[in-house]
Amino acid sequence: MSRSTPPAPVNGRERTRDEDVPEQHRRRVAASFARAVRSGDLDLPLPGGGDTRRRWRALRDLAREDLSLARLAEGHVDAMAILAELGAAPPRHGQLWGVWAAHPPGPNVTARAIDGVWRLSGLKPFCSGARTCTHALVSAEVDEGERRLFAVATAGAGTVEGTWASAGMAASDTLTFGFDDVPAEAVGSPGAYVRRPGFHHGGAGVAACWLGGAVAVSAPLAARAARETADVHLRTAWGSVDRDLHAAAAVLGRAADEIDADPEDTLGRAAPRTARARAVVAGVCGDVLRRTGEALGAGPLAADPEYARAAADLAVYVRQHHADRDLAELGGLTATKEDVPHEF
Repeated sequence: MSRSTPPAPVNGRERTRDEDVPEQHRRRVAASFARAVRSGDLDLPLPGGGDTRRRWRALRDLAREDLSLARLAEGHVDAMAILAELGAAPPRHGQLWGVWAAHPPGPNVTARAIDGVWRLSGLKPFCSGARTCTHALVSAEVDEGERRLFAVATAGAGTVEGTWASAGMAASDTLTFGFDDVPAEAVGSPGAYVRRPGFHHGGAGVAACWLGGAVAVSAPLAARAARETADVHLRTAWGSVDRDLHAAAAVLGRAADEIDADPEDTLGRAAPRTARARAVVAGVCGDVLRRTGEALGAGPLAADPEYARAAADLAVYVRQHHADRDLAELGGLTATKEDVPHEF
């Protein structure tokens, strides 16, 4: 009888099989992402192209399967949209793209032109797909603090290990990436990335991923509530969750239709529309996590790995919405507007 190789030691002790599970899951997600790109499954309609609902439904469905997979897919399709909107060449077949544009407090990436070639240096945090993406759109500071977007091949840089501590979204492979005079191509003029209407359209698309994650988290509650033995408390909890998921889906559907009706944002409603959609869906996600957890108790978190992973992933991913800070921004966008579209 053959014997399997024991896990490698970690910190002076033997690795357990359980400790290998997150890495195995990360590799499965990376492989699924690569297959989806290379098969054409992620050749989705561009936002504002007339079928934004189909684009967002595809992201929602991937998120129901796995939020980390959806995170990688969303980054790739967002990169495709950005390149198209800013007049750059599309990705070549088989390339795996991400969008690495976070600017939290602290040092970040800078860009300088040397002999006509742009070069990036510095540390970029929150790079999803750090060990999977072959290319990325990276935001960097140029002269006088302006920010500009650059296309880079990731083979010329490297990850900073140990820069993601959470179990939630661990399979999205989100790490800090280090650049040291890495050659890059400018995409658009300084500030063009955030000035285009697609910046807001893409932000609303992220909420479709959150919604898919919330549907996945709610699935065990729906199954329990459907049993003949379900009590009034389980069915009340599911009724609340069902109501909220339906409302979030309706908000996203309306946002998608409005984007298709005004892709260039001639009415100036893209920013408040996205802020509203993200706020509604983020609130629903928080309520789904709370309601489902309270109704089901600790059992599924301990015994159902898919539910436990979905709950942990959603709790992290939805924090891309900054709660009261983003609500304050929404209030500033809408409080002085005379044409707030609350009609139906």
